Amino acid sequence: MRLLAWLIGCLLLAASAPHGAWAGNLPPLQGDMRKLIVPDQPKPVAAAVFKDENDTEITLDAVRGKVVLVNLWATWGIPCRAEMPALERLPTLVNDPGFALVAVAQERAGREKVEKFLAEINTPGIKPYIDTSMKSGRAWGAYGLPTTILIGRDGREVARLVGEAHWDAPEAVAVIKALLAP
Repeated sequence: MRLLAWLIGCLLLAASAPHGAWAGNLPPLQGDMRKLIVPDQPKPVAAAVFKDENDTEITLDAVRGKVVLVNLWATWGIPCRAEMPALERLPTLVNDPGFALVAVAQERAGREKVEKFLAEINTPGIKPYIDTSMKSGRAWGAYGLPTTILIGRDGREVARLVGEAHWDAPEAVAVIKALLAP
């Protein structure tokens, strides 16, 4: 019960968070994007290691120079299950090689469980990135799942959203495209 109250509090805080002055190039935040937490200034992203689909250890340096949506999720999370199909559609809707989706499962049970889950919910476009240690989530300051972090081309965090969102909605696509604009 305490966890639920804490999560609801985080969501309410996110929904009411002020938006940084630098965020003037973002479109008006509507729909689920009103839950974005935008810092006063873009901030550094901690270095963290996770594994790609070949079980090779990688970091976000693999997508440096792109606008990146990092989604931290778990197979046991009902909100995570709900938002994965929208996340899968997002790269096609954004349609820009300068955008990368990095969905990192925080899953101690291992790769087999993650791959089974992604097949079960029919999201073959989601690469099965995984962190069985869950250290990446802690390094990136995720206190609930799902947590989504938007990273600019310079590798700095520009916004985050705690909780589920419709990432395939026009307002979400507009935020990503605004971040991609020169």
